[in-house]
Amino acid sequence: MPETPSPRDPAIDLAATEAVAKAEAAATRRRWINLGEFIAVAGLLIAGGSLYLNWSDHRADQADKQANAAKAERDSARFDVRAVPTANGAALLLQHDDRHAIRDATVTFPSALAVGSKDTVGDTIDREWFKHALLKSIEDSPDKKSGRLPVLIVLTYWDGDTPRTTRGIYDIGWKSEDGPIPVLSGRSLKLESLHLHELGGTQARLDAVWNGVKPKAKA
Repeated sequence: MPETPSPRDPAIDLAATEAVAKAEAAATRRRWINLGEFIAVAGLLIAGGSLYLNWSDHRADQADKQANAAKAERDSARFDVRAVPTANGAALLLQHDDRHAIRDATVTFPSALAVGSKDTVGDTIDREWFKHALLKSIEDSPDKKSGRLPVLIVLTYWDGDTPRTTRGIYDIGWKSEDGPIPVLSGRSLKLESLHLHELGGTQARLDAVWNGVKPKAKA
């Protein structure tokens, strides 16, 4: 006959139940602790990210402000060389603006004209500086009516109490006409405009520009 199992000891069942309950409670506490640690770490990461974004935005704002301030300073200090012709075309008058007064200017001509450099008097570019040399350079040209004469201008101006310098190659627009009696009066020369050709420049670059725009002699 099969053996009859011994009855279970209630004390053992109680101890086992309590052990299981304690294990489940401990596991639950560990899960809460792990969840709390995760939330704490996530909070730190979010706070750190927010701090970095705020710092990054502040740094970008500061960089933008500095860039805008530097641009404003450059724009305020900049001087664009401009000139208008006199009524008879005998000269070009350099123009200053409300923020900048012209201190002095030197005008250099192409080497081929053998004129050299001239210092302005009264902020004026006078045609007599180069009239005969220019007319001589075009006397064999089929087109002697108008053209451009490149010159190198180095101009010093006041920016508040600070003297500043700008330089560039500029084109003098000119027009030539026969006098009433060509044999006696020859040809006239009128100055019409001044336009920027390029910023910077040297004598060598000026000569190269002149070689490209000077009137060609008859073939």
